[in-house]
Amino acid sequence: MEAMQQWVESLERRARSRLGIGRVADYIPALAEQDANRFGIAICTNQGKIYHAGEAQVPFSIQSIAKVLLLTLALRVQGDALWTRVGRNPSGMPFNSLTQLEAEGGKPRNPFINAGAIAVTDRLVGAFATPSKHLRDVARRLSGNPAIHIDDAVQASEWRHRARNAAMAYLMKAFCHLDNEVDEVLTAYFACCALSMSCVDLARAFNFLAAEGHALSLGERFIAPDLARRINSLLFTCGMYDAAGDFAYRAGLPAKSGVGGGIVAIVPGRFSVCAWSPALDERGNSVAAQYALELLADDLGRWSGIVPAGLPSGGRMTPIM
Repeated sequence: MEAMQQWVESLERRARSRLGIGRVADYIPALAEQDANRFGIAICTNQGKIYHAGEAQVPFSIQSIAKVLLLTLALRVQGDALWTRVGRNPSGMPFNSLTQLEAEGGKPRNPFINAGAIAVTDRLVGAFATPSKHLRDVARRLSGNPAIHIDDAVQASEWRHRARNAAMAYLMKAFCHLDNEVDEVLTAYFACCALSMSCVDLARAFNFLAAEGHALSLGERFIAPDLARRINSLLFTCGMYDAAGDFAYRAGLPAKSGVGGGIVAIVPGRFSVCAWSPALDERGNSVAAQYALELLADDLGRWSGIVPAGLPSGGRMTPIM
């Protein structure tokens, strides 16, 4: 067995010690049905090799991990003009805070809190006829999995319990930070968060952030190297809700979590990784997945040669899909 596979299986065994801690998200009823004792982890190296352990091929609702794809697509469409509608700083507040949004004139602190992702989705609603299907198709192409789909039950559940997100959207609309109709934007936003993907899918799909924008499944650059670096910077400072600083101190990796229990993390120049377990801490981050990524970071520090560095050769930018 390859050393990498042994390592991933070791991470999975050790991370299972955190199962039983935390609670499954229940404010979206469709997520409350998840089994808190599930765990999976997958790594996609920049050479295109996949290593996985546990339930890494089980699809789950990616939730806020979708915000990274939303941001990437919006920056490809709008470039830096996007930043007139959303900031780039940590919020220090819960991901669904209304207080900060009103105090700051309806401009969200960053694209990874709910208000920020809704503002980003608004830009995509103006750019694409069906933004959620566009994002789904991009996820399929980046992951190489044509079976990726939007979970209708999760989307419907989010729509029925949309009050707080709707309040944020109407507040932004009142401050002229939302151009399209609130219901249209929320419909697209919930559909994107309801994407169903596995750890293997996500590790492969997000490898472009580890490989200077080069997407393995496309055989081309998906985004420019400087944009990959900037997105990684935002993941490092803002990707783990209001626990971003704490996670950065403990793991030192750009990462994005979702209340479905998944966390995607990036080791630039080496690999992308996704860990998943549904039980969350009080800040909405998976307990076992965080621990797995902390173990991974510690192991990298001790065994710097465990994953060879290296990036794909250049290649042209792939056009907007």
